[in-house]
Amino acid sequence: MNLRKTIDSTTIGDRILLIFLLLVSFISIIFIREVLPKTRDVIVEVEGKIRYKYPIDTNRLVKIEGPYGHLSVEIKDKRVRVIDASCPNKLCERQGWITRGIIICLPNRITVIVGSPDGAEDRAVDAITG
Repeated sequence: MNLRKTIDSTTIGDRILLIFLLLVSFISIIFIREVLPKTRDVIVEVEGKIRYKYPIDTNRLVKIEGPYGHLSVEIKDKRVRVIDASCPNKLCERQGWITRGIIICLPNRITVIVGSPDGAEDRAVDAITG
């Protein structure tokens, strides 16, 4: 079956439906681009209080003092990692680079959050937390 026969066999209703679906798809793409956050922030919390908030697209090294000691966080190439921690097990260092999510240093009570600027997506209740 060639394309010309297919086009000739469609009705006006089929053509209107096709145009409507293409229009809805196009509008949806534009809407999603406007609604989704364009940048993400790196938020550093110490004992549940926000200490620092940086955009993820700026390279920097942040040194934080916690109750147990210091913690050094590196933001580079839109990724984040803990490069030095004074805690004994250093699990936060072993986590490596992240582009989204959370790094937690439990002894220091320091949380490094990578997410949307308002932090809503990281604080949302999911199936596990209830």
